[in-house]
Amino acid sequence: MIEVHQFPCLSDNYGYLVHDSASGETVCIDTPDADRYLAEAAARGWQITQIWNTHWHADHAGGNAAIKAATGCTISAPAQETAKIAGVDRAVDGGDTVRLGDHVVQVLAVGGHTLGHVAYHLPDAGLAFVGDALFALGCGRMFEGTPPQFWASLTRLKALPAETLVYCAHEYTASNARFAVHADPDNAALAAYAQDVAARRAQGLPTVPTPLARELETNPFLRADDPVLQSRWGGGDAVATFAALRAAKDSFR
Repeated sequence: MIEVHQFPCLSDNYGYLVHDSASGETVCIDTPDADRYLAEAAARGWQITQIWNTHWHADHAGGNAAIKAATGCTISAPAQETAKIAGVDRAVDGGDTVRLGDHVVQVLAVGGHTLGHVAYHLPDAGLAFVGDALFALGCGRMFEGTPPQFWASLTRLKALPAETLVYCAHEYTASNARFAVHADPDNAALAAYAQDVAARRAQGLPTVPTPLARELETNPFLRADDPVLQSRWGGGDAVATFAALRAAKDSFR
């Protein structure tokens, strides 16, 4: 009933069109490139009816106005960021729901990368669109939030069903893998994941989506509450460990 069409756009973004065949509705997850989204939808005979923005950055909301002008779609966007996002019809925050046909979609507050960042979880389809809050083997740079806020956001994502497929917004996994192995060098599952990432990228294949279960085992930012990482990076406090990891990743080369 739910079909996700994923395609690269800009330099390293992924675009997502989510189509509900029962209702005929199609939603854009963010709008980094309006022309590309409109062309991809047209190629599939899909009518864009909604946009769900995760946060205000231009590579996530910059195509709103053009897509809305072309399609008449409605736009849902983070309540704390509506002043920075074009064309918002509905402001949403954690605990709210949106709909795609008969599918009820949970909005999660995942601020940290930006203050009002949200994610969209489709529980009956086992999908989550997380923008720049969480990446395969990484998380977003902390531009506006604080370590306690960002860790609380990641904790909400950690609590989703382990089988959830996580759709993040960028192909950053190879770079993230290099840091993750540096941060957690004795993690055998991580070493295997890093090899898989290298092989996929060598073939030009995407590393997204990623199963949450795999990230829970290997992503150092989701494991800041793990004693192994705490002893290596920040003692017994998950927030302090997360902050140390995020600061180290910011300067990692």
